[in-house]
Amino acid sequence: MSFYNNTSQEGFELAYELACKKLVCMDLQEVCRKSGAKYLDRNRIMISYLSRPHWIALPNVEISLKDGEEKIPIKDRILILHYLTQATGAPFTNKLITYGQIEGGKFYCPVFVKRNLEPILSCFGDRPELLVDVAQKFGGQRSNYGDVSVSIDVFPMARIFIIIWRGDEEVPHGGNILFDGNIKNYLTSEDVCVLTETLIWKLINLTKAFSP
Repeated sequence: MSFYNNTSQEGFELAYELACKKLVCMDLQEVCRKSGAKYLDRNRIMISYLSRPHWIALPNVEISLKDGEEKIPIKDRILILHYLTQATGAPFTNKLITYGQIEGGKFYCPVFVKRNLEPILSCFGDRPELLVDVAQKFGGQRSNYGDVSVSIDVFPMARIFIIIWRGDEEVPHGGNILFDGNIKNYLTSEDVCVLTETLIWKLINLTKAFSP
């Protein structure tokens, strides 16, 4: 079910309920093997999401951080469950693909660019080194693409690359957002779009801490 086309709270809750039901019916040890999550016991697993450990407790499928005080947005909870229930265990390919190369991605490309690439360039295009600084907060590492780029493992087996080319007086700055080719084995194109948007805005919001 696509929950991104139905932005009502009711739509999100239905999508979350369906994802919960799917996870409860699955073998947790197999889920962990395929997704990179950690199996704790028959009712608990832990998954790293945006470089933070998230605990999932069954049978009620309660998702929480260690301290339990921070409420996890429903979009994040849905993404976590979609990743866990769709994971195939495919290894990293070390080959980059565009969003349009993900099945169904061509249809969402204009939305993807507007929601993700445009905000990145607006925030980091004139100060690309700042991207490296804030990406480290999510376990990001500098990579060797473009003039400045980072790779971030949003989930254990889902890697996003953000690339920026510096501009000058004649050519404006540019950029791209790419993925390791295995992401198609873990998330749908809609999931990837929302996952990228979630990461992008967390990066942008972090820039406030680096402002002089």
